[in-house]
Amino acid sequence: MPANWMDHAIASVAPRMAARRVLARQAFETLTRGYDGASKGRRTDGWRAPGSSADTEIGVAGALLRDRMRDLVRNNPHAAKAVAVLVNNIIGSGIMPRAASGDDKLDRMVDGLFTRWTAECDADGQLDFYGLQTLICREMVEAGEVLVRRRLRRAGDGLAVPLQLQVLEADFLDASKRGDANSARIVQGIEFDPVGKRRAYWLYTDHPGDAHGALRGGLDSRPVPATEIAHVYEKQRTQARGVPWGAPVIRSLRDLDDYEVAELVRKKTEACVTAIVFGDDESQQGIAPTVVDADGNRVEQFEPGLIAYARGGKDIRFNQPSATGGYGEYKRASLHTISAGFRVPYELLTGDLSQVNYSSIRAGLVEFRRQIDAVQWQLFIPMFCAPVWRWFTEAAWAAGQIPTPDIPVEWSPPKFEAVDPQKDAMANLLSIRSGTMTLAEVIARQGRNPDAVLAEIAATNAKLDALGLVLDSDPRRVTKTGSAQTSDPASDPAADPEDDPAQPNVAQQD
Repeated sequence: MPANWMDHAIASVAPRMAARRVLARQAFETLTRGYDGASKGRRTDGWRAPGSSADTEIGVAGALLRDRMRDLVRNNPHAAKAVAVLVNNIIGSGIMPRAASGDDKLDRMVDGLFTRWTAECDADGQLDFYGLQTLICREMVEAGEVLVRRRLRRAGDGLAVPLQLQVLEADFLDASKRGDANSARIVQGIEFDPVGKRRAYWLYTDHPGDAHGALRGGLDSRPVPATEIAHVYEKQRTQARGVPWGAPVIRSLRDLDDYEVAELVRKKTEACVTAIVFGDDESQQGIAPTVVDADGNRVEQFEPGLIAYARGGKDIRFNQPSATGGYGEYKRASLHTISAGFRVPYELLTGDLSQVNYSSIRAGLVEFRRQIDAVQWQLFIPMFCAPVWRWFTEAAWAAGQIPTPDIPVEWSPPKFEAVDPQKDAMANLLSIRSGTMTLAEVIARQGRNPDAVLAEIAATNAKLDALGLVLDSDPRRVTKTGSAQTSDPASDPAADPEDDPAQPNVAQQD
């Protein structure tokens, strides 16, 4: 880019400064020309793209987004179904822990203690640990975030472990608390220490939307140490708080509602007059200033199925509403947009399987399951399950029930239902036989405790042997083809290698 008159003027007294000006302007022009999205012109007029931080944007819009999404979930069936699909796939029957210290005796003791605690962990006394997972995940998806507070109890309360969990909606967080004070930075009710670590959460004593709580003075917030809170939300940027997962399609959901209402009103309006009885005089045809129904009562409001009588009417003509197409196509396109915004497959959102086959639905579910895996392992387990397990082991150790608070844990999310169970089972069998997966991994993928399953299998086999029973499903006694198992499977003439998917099919050549 050539230098302008100002560059020449500056160059006469400060050549280096002028050179830097020209180079900087050239770099800027190169950048804007390199990306069409950064260009300016008629096509991008009105495109507002502020460079504000995520916390600034959420601070302005977070509460309204949360309220609108809750209203949609209450009243819009598609929003309600999208939330349900995500929660059912992320949590299902529950993400189960398994102590993994390597000491079998200690692991069994901790697992048994945790099992007893799950039934009484809810501070409200209504749900178990896995029911709390569903509630917390639902709040995370619908409202964008949720708070779980550790509540330590007295030893005399009769709990298996003196600990309970209190679930708090995001509204309890005092977003009006912000600024810098006493060497701490407060962002929308979350207090950070000088190195950026969360120090405290400023919480209301009552829900701010509860009228009775406001009368009791519940709108006074107090800091709660961050070690007592598990804050569960999706981090899309370096943000302190979350937003509803359906935020990108809030307007689309609302527009679809408005469109369906308008379409329904139009249909009702067309159906208001079913027929009109005209008079003999052509000059008087049309609806008279005074319209009566079949009983002679004056009509002042139209309703579906009305037959209007003109003055002196004898001839009847039926109304024929105009047929308008495109409703189905528009709704299908809108639901595709909504499913993309919620990140769920269209078929799961709508239940419409008319345009899929086995291959297409399996391919779509593979990507969805990969996303669910990421949410489970990168979001829900680190933000909720891991802190709860740490709280549990610390409380159990403090109560003298376990010898150490540092108990490693393995988590088992719920299994995914197979599109073709037989093919998936054979794939697992091949993985085990080839050594790429262990039996324990396959059992854990089913959402069960491998140690418990293997112990159950051993107990069942021992009981069958004691009773002298041989089942067709017992691979110790019966081959795949149903013949009695021999000590050397290779000597069994019924064991055909072609029936075994794990054996290579070697062609015989003459």
